[in-house]
Amino acid sequence: MNKKIFFLLLACCPFTASANRTVTVSVTNPSNIARADIPIIINLAPYGTVCSALVTQNGQETPCQLDDLDKNETFDELCFLANLEKKEKKEYVVTLFDEGEPRPYPARVYAEMLMGNNKDKSLKKNQQNNYIESITARGDAAYTYNLQHHHGVDFESELNGIRIYFDERQTLDLYGKFKKQLELKETQFYTDADQKARGYGDDVLWVGQTFGLGAFRGWDGQKPTHVLPVAARTQRIISYGPLRTIVEVIDRGWKPDAQKAPINMTLRYTQYAGHRDTDVDVFFNKDVSEYRFSTGIINVKGSEEFSDKKGLRACWGTDYPSTDTLNWKRETVGLAVLVPQQNVVSEEPANKDNYTFVLKVNGRQMSYKVTYCSANESFGYHSSKEWFDYLKVWRKEVEKPVLIEVRDEQ
Repeated sequence: MNKKIFFLLLACCPFTASANRTVTVSVTNPSNIARADIPIIINLAPYGTVCSALVTQNGQETPCQLDDLDKNETFDELCFLANLEKKEKKEYVVTLFDEGEPRPYPARVYAEMLMGNNKDKSLKKNQQNNYIESITARGDAAYTYNLQHHHGVDFESELNGIRIYFDERQTLDLYGKFKKQLELKETQFYTDADQKARGYGDDVLWVGQTFGLGAFRGWDGQKPTHVLPVAARTQRIISYGPLRTIVEVIDRGWKPDAQKAPINMTLRYTQYAGHRDTDVDVFFNKDVSEYRFSTGIINVKGSEEFSDKKGLRACWGTDYPSTDTLNWKRETVGLAVLVPQQNVVSEEPANKDNYTFVLKVNGRQMSYKVTYCSANESFGYHSSKEWFDYLKVWRKEVEKPVLIEVRDEQ
């Protein structure tokens, strides 16, 4: 064996006395609605060192993914996606191996971070290749917005595309698609004329100083505040796929309240294949129950609002996106944020910028979801009624998750 390969295998999977393990995973859909690409997550902590895995259902291989969430060269979770008809139950056999490498599967998600290479005039906007996995800027850095090619980490499923600005706004900006496909590796968020002619999407939202799609921020008692000041700000990619991508934004030494001690915050964004919604998990280094925060969505000019007064807030509207798009035309989007009721302090009246929730975090973490659509989609929603009707169904699915039972076989 090549020595370099041998040492890489050692780094990923140190030799242990653990044996291969087989578990059976029963997945039941309690809903009267068929569901596709349901994430099934298995915690690997009880199974010792895992280097590779095989998932089958009725003898047929199902793509899976192993993730090292804390970057300590040990896999922490296994993920696979299930498709279930209404009230259907399926059993999956998961075999965990203490040797080998993760099996390759076709990518259904994508994530990238790029340092700009603007000095090379021979390169187009979407030909940058200075790939990075993590970047940290000190809190007194002058202008972090321009450190990365498309201003921050981006990621996508077949249905969506999002970038997160690497500055105090930490806004989620949106890419609208015409077709269900991965595009950001080719367009890098800046579609050229040839790509546009082939049916590729483009930036569809102007965000400015607003929440965009569900940015997490402070609250000063009257309005949202940016994530500032901080001692340092980091973006990094935890997982590249093929079934889910995970990215993090880390704010160290953030002072959302001048009268309180600084806190460390980690925002984790998880994008699953086949999903237009994105999971947002917020972690703090200590109890922040006495702090107040905010999230929400931009009030797109002239937008129609929807709220169920239980943590789901949405809009449908049309405006010009940012001027760096290829064809600067008005774009129609549907946006939504879903926050657990126990975290909602108040639902603020809409103003010219945002539809805002004031939030409390009970302890050290909370989770919520964001989702959107573009009226350009050939596969999506094209009116406020269609969009709002979809969101009502989406909420029911979120609140009635599939039932998962894991049984050890050996």
